[in-house]
Amino acid sequence: MQIRKIGSIVLASAFTIFLSTGFAVAQDSPKQEMKAAGTDTKNAAKDTGHAVSTGSKKAYNKTASGTKTAADKTATGTKKVYHKTASGTKTAADKTVNGTKTVGKDIGHGTKVAAKDTAHGTEKVGDKIAGKPDPK
Repeated sequence: MQIRKIGSIVLASAFTIFLSTGFAVAQDSPKQEMKAAGTDTKNAAKDTGHAVSTGSKKAYNKTASGTKTAADKTATGTKKVYHKTASGTKTAADKTVNGTKTVGKDIGHGTKVAAKDTAHGTEKVGDKIAGKPDPK
């Protein structure tokens, strides 16, 4: 009987320890899961923050680079236009000078011819008045 009593006490003790450990483990498990979930969320937020930071830096650098490229190309284009305009203006000025010289020569020649014709005509009229014969 004594062995039975001791066996019952050992069995009851083992059962009690098993159940109390089971509840303790069952109570710690949701806490651990919540803690792990919180840690995972914190780490995900950090990773997201780092990714956004990196993406923002890349976008900033690409924008700065694109702006510099556009400014350089605009400056180059402006210089080309300036030189083409200067060249075109010089060509136009040279042609205007040449045209003016040509027109001046033509006007001078026309004026000389007109003056000679007027002088010749005046001589003819003078000769008619004086009664001189017409030289043909």
